[in-house]
Amino acid sequence: MNYLNLLKVAVKAIASNKFRSFLSMLGIIIGVAAVIIMMAIGQGSKESVRQNISQMGTNLIMVRPGADMRGGVRQDPSAMQTLKQDDYEAIVQNKKYVTYVSPEVSAGGQVIYGANNTTTTIYGESLEYFDIKQWTVEQGDSFSEEDIRKAAKVCVVGKTIIDELMPNVGEPLGKTIRFKAIPFRIIGVLKSKGYNSWGMDQDNVIIAPYTTVMKRILAQTYFSGINCSAITEELTDNAIDELTDILRQRHKIKDGEEDDFTIRSQQEMMDTMSSTMDSITIILVVAAAFSLIVAGIGIMNIMLVSVTERTKEIGLRMSVGARGIDISSQFLIESIMISVTGGVLGILVGWLGTVICANFGLPVSIPMWSIFLSFAVCTVIGILFGFFPAKKAATMDPIEAIRYE
Repeated sequence: MNYLNLLKVAVKAIASNKFRSFLSMLGIIIGVAAVIIMMAIGQGSKESVRQNISQMGTNLIMVRPGADMRGGVRQDPSAMQTLKQDDYEAIVQNKKYVTYVSPEVSAGGQVIYGANNTTTTIYGESLEYFDIKQWTVEQGDSFSEEDIRKAAKVCVVGKTIIDELMPNVGEPLGKTIRFKAIPFRIIGVLKSKGYNSWGMDQDNVIIAPYTTVMKRILAQTYFSGINCSAITEELTDNAIDELTDILRQRHKIKDGEEDDFTIRSQQEMMDTMSSTMDSITIILVVAAAFSLIVAGIGIMNIMLVSVTERTKEIGLRMSVGARGIDISSQFLIESIMISVTGGVLGILVGWLGTVICANFGLPVSIPMWSIFLSFAVCTVIGILFGFFPAKKAATMDPIEAIRYE
């Protein structure tokens, strides 16, 4: 059996019916392109989400008050007063797997400058918050430990605050804004982060010493949370265990009793979002893959028509000594060539589609394994859906085939 001759015959047969062969490839082209585009969008979206979550902080770990049961009613965690100054100091003194720690309190409301106002959130933090959340002070400087100790009325603001309150003011540093009638002097402006994946404006923020927000705005002695940063992403679980041990010991929680706090990590959020995006991607790819099955059926149909049209040719080949395996190999090679050629064109169309999607602002990233998978799938489709027509051709009676009209 000379495979080179069979390949030449297959090429000649495909070339003699160019339009019909192209229509057979079209289903494969569309199917492969759709799969690649869907996978590229899914992978790109996952990477975009991970990038946005990473902007929330470096190896971020969030400690929040836990809900409590009182009189059979579960209380709102935000109303719990389980995180205090002593907890913060205990974490700072005993941490091994944690680098930065910042207590957090926050309040939403209206901020005013002159005749302008806007709605925002003011966060009370420590100096290490800027390292945890990867904030960079672009103008001026951040507040100091002395400002925290004195509960100074100073703040660092985001770009949106400046744009909304001071559109025609040159230098914002030193200006005084009012939040709930409390004056704050601007000592720094944060570098813009823009909007995140959830459509939230990250620059619409005011950051002040946590003591200032606690005493002058909220009049409370407890924190709404404590933000921490693990030394490395790999040590996040160790850091969570460490924080849990410190807080359980501080709160005198016995073995078997439920924690009065909750700890969530950035990695948890990433894993959850990645799992969700993977599920969506699988659904999209499966939907697109159905077109490949339809394309395979189309190839089988065309190959069956080809077998019928070339019945006399098959009979003549058999009469001069061609074996059944030679005949089946010829039609199988034609089927595989149509499928693989369609796959190659589909990959090119898929790549072009991702370029167009990227130009429209969609996050895309083509995983290389998807291209190799496309080749494998196209080859399998060519073999599976070409097998039945090839077998039909190989089992023909040469005498009946020659007589066929």
